[in-house]
Amino acid sequence: MGVFVRIWAGQLVSTIGSYMTVFALMIWIWQETGSATTLALVTFFSQLPRIAITPIAGIIVDRFPRKQLILLGDVVAAVGTLMIGLLFWQGLLQLWHLYIIVTLYGCFGQLQTLAYSTSIALLVSKENYTRAESMVAAVGYSGAIFSPILAGSLYPIIGLTGIITVDLSTFGVAFLLLVLATIPHPKRSEESASLGLRDLTFGFRYIWSKPGLMAMVIAFSLFAIPSDLGKALYNPMILARSGGDAQILGLVTTAAGIGGVLGALAVSVSGGFKRRIDGMLIGFIATGLFKIALALGQAPWMWMFSHFAATLAIPLFYSSSNAIWYAKVPPELQGRVLAADQMIGLGVGAIAPLIAGPLADQVFEPMMQSKNWVSAAFSPLFGTGVGSGMAFLYAIAAAAMTLVGIGGYGFKQLRDVEELLPDHSLIVEDTVR
Repeated sequence: MGVFVRIWAGQLVSTIGSYMTVFALMIWIWQETGSATTLALVTFFSQLPRIAITPIAGIIVDRFPRKQLILLGDVVAAVGTLMIGLLFWQGLLQLWHLYIIVTLYGCFGQLQTLAYSTSIALLVSKENYTRAESMVAAVGYSGAIFSPILAGSLYPIIGLTGIITVDLSTFGVAFLLLVLATIPHPKRSEESASLGLRDLTFGFRYIWSKPGLMAMVIAFSLFAIPSDLGKALYNPMILARSGGDAQILGLVTTAAGIGGVLGALAVSVSGGFKRRIDGMLIGFIATGLFKIALALGQAPWMWMFSHFAATLAIPLFYSSSNAIWYAKVPPELQGRVLAADQMIGLGVGAIAPLIAGPLADQVFEPMMQSKNWVSAAFSPLFGTGVGSGMAFLYAIAAAAMTLVGIGGYGFKQLRDVEELLPDHSLIVEDTVR
């Protein structure tokens, strides 16, 4: 657990720096375009390459030292950030530059994410899987807490170029801690060694052969579709309903980060639910309900409370779900199996912004701001001003998330997956320094 904690600490510092840059760039894009579709396209271009690279990444992760793959991801991210900083400093930064850079980062970022995820089962014991995953979740939410505050305070003083310089220095900290760490490598099974680049479907076939894992994939996909749609709407919705106030967006995002960190700490201390599937489904329900409240809110304090409460439950369902995968899939196969699972999620994540942006800009926003039976029926809940249509669409997505959690208890293969599918046995072959 000690090695994992050191690597985790480096990723925490690096993530805060990266989120500072992302926050500043998001405000820059909104000020330049004022379009929900444009913001959604940035997400789309970061997700699309991940889909293409994931099957190959799964094979690479199962065949090559995972430590080197994580380091490679850090290097590419640092180079991409440096390129953005240089373009902005020279006054040449344009949207298409960002699309290209996030596409490049998406490829190597997915390889790094997969290598990092599959290393957890090698660094901590089974009883600590949920705790370790909750700590991973805390990294992102810590970035959400500190990054808006730091970026908002430093931006007027050092500008975007200075913030990117800070970001690059945090990459250096993460890189050094990772270089000094030792990550074990799983012993290859006969099944693992026999597969090559020609067999990109192994992960999908493995999941298909395990009804419990298949049920997990279906449930999470049904939850992810409305969840990712809501993620694409969140930033433009808050900006639109606050009159473009970046400070309010920062406060709401910070409140969400605090909720995520506290939720992750609670899971880390308690170890989560004894039946991890309960943690996943109950987390779905709680997150969906509070996101409905976020959509209904029309004041900053309501957005802050609702988003805080919604994100409080997110580490619970993520850590519970991932702990099941780590326990049920042998580590020497996790690269390809988790790659197949993630590829499905990435496909959903790439499509959702393309749906969310046009639906918001061309359907729901005009519909709620004009006189018709829909606006007459729902305006008491969402208003009729700018952003009301996005709030309505966000509420529909959140309701769907809640229903997935409730409905999951009606399917035995999902509800009893931990009893129906046996745990793996871990054999370590060597270590990578």
